[in-house]
Amino acid sequence: MMLPTRVFLHYLDHLDQLLQHVAAFDPAVAANRLHPGMAPLLQQARTAIGFTLRVSCPLAGRDIVSFEGEEFTLEGVRRELASTIAYLDALPAAAFDDLAARQVDTVAGFAELHFNGPDYFLLYGLPNFFFHYSMAYAIARQAGVPVGKADFDGFHAYPAGFSFPA
Repeated sequence: MMLPTRVFLHYLDHLDQLLQHVAAFDPAVAANRLHPGMAPLLQQARTAIGFTLRVSCPLAGRDIVSFEGEEFTLEGVRRELASTIAYLDALPAAAFDDLAARQVDTVAGFAELHFNGPDYFLLYGLPNFFFHYSMAYAIARQAGVPVGKADFDGFHAYPAGFSFPA
């Protein structure tokens, strides 16, 4: 059975580690952007966190919840992240039993979208989550935060000092 929370929980843990690296390196990096028209790192992280709830809740037959707080700081967003992880971790697998029968209506920008459960997860939810998660990672990397692919996915391993040839 496909459990949306499984993939989200794995990567939310790595997002938390990324935010810890940013805080240890230079908390000001949280305000950095890749491009003037794009959201800064901290907003990218917050949006990725929000997507996990925006996707998992309707697929579990629940109203969408949010743990977004008033404090828009690294510490505040990490608290939102911790609450989101706890919520997703508590969702029972049985809540997703009828995922294939679910219909989800959502808005993307100015577009009104209608999906069945699997398409909502695979074609809309995952790509949007990974877009924002990747942007947070890319902003940190561009700013010099010492993170690599292993920090992104938790699967890769490279020796200390390794880099790809230019």
